[in-house]
Amino acid sequence: MHDAEDEFQHHHGHSHGHGHDHDHAHDDGHDHAHAHAHDHDLHHDHDHGHTRGAHEARASGANGDVVVIRPATGISGDMLLAGFARMAGFDAPELAAFIDGLGLPIPPGSVDLVQRLVGDVAGWYCRVRLPDEHAHRTLADVLGIIETSAMTDGAKRLAAATFTLLAEAEGRVHLKPPATVTFHEVGALDSILDICVVAALHDFVAPAAVVCGPLPLCDGTVRCAHGLVPAPAPAVLELLEGVSVRGLESTGETVTPTGIALLKAMGATFGRWPAMTVSNRALVYGTKVFPNCPNGVVFVRGPLSRQAR
Repeated sequence: MHDAEDEFQHHHGHSHGHGHDHDHAHDDGHDHAHAHAHDHDLHHDHDHGHTRGAHEARASGANGDVVVIRPATGISGDMLLAGFARMAGFDAPELAAFIDGLGLPIPPGSVDLVQRLVGDVAGWYCRVRLPDEHAHRTLADVLGIIETSAMTDGAKRLAAATFTLLAEAEGRVHLKPPATVTFHEVGALDSILDICVVAALHDFVAPAAVVCGPLPLCDGTVRCAHGLVPAPAPAVLELLEGVSVRGLESTGETVTPTGIALLKAMGATFGRWPAMTVSNRALVYGTKVFPNCPNGVVFVRGPLSRQAR
């Protein structure tokens, strides 16, 4: 939130004791206790509701399934990762194998798809562990990593479009050409993981459309290396044009640059639930838990009803 170096360093650089310290910068006046007393990971590697094989899931998407996203308290890259993993029907071992096959500079075992309880309600959550490295990458460097990966052409296009949107937004915020934006290594690895894996999962599911509810926004502040900035963070604000939003009775960051950039790059529309038949569903949590709010993001997948086509 911040220049691209800040976005990828500082919005990812706050350690919250969850193993994945990105996409959830805290506002200054709100400590956002993470409900540790009742946010327990449920260490289940078996699948809950995994009713179709991966190849069937891919074919179904190609035949016109839609993915619907209803963000109760916001959206971030890791929430999209968990949600699309579940829309693909993946459990933890299947997701790990899928990521390992993408040819990205991500250490094996970096992502664990688990269930956790928030307010005694189970939802899916991506626990991510990445090494603390110190280097810098430009947009061209990141695009080179994407191009030389083992991702499909469709996934590469979506990942490249997302990173380009982020670089352009950060460039406008700080009056820099996108090509001069520098990504800090820690953030870049984090963002490479989120953006590339979500792009690959989106291409695997192959939805005919992605329909997202209005994005929740609230007042407050976001802390970065330059100090405090108002929420929504400047890069998010740059990417909100044309997006339906609503207010949330809380404070701080609800939508991250990675989350909004992915939604825009995949061509998501923002509106009401479509008429459809639900064939897969998931409640997904992020790292941040908002007190006194309905937490999480609902993902559903299925074909449109005949009258909606």
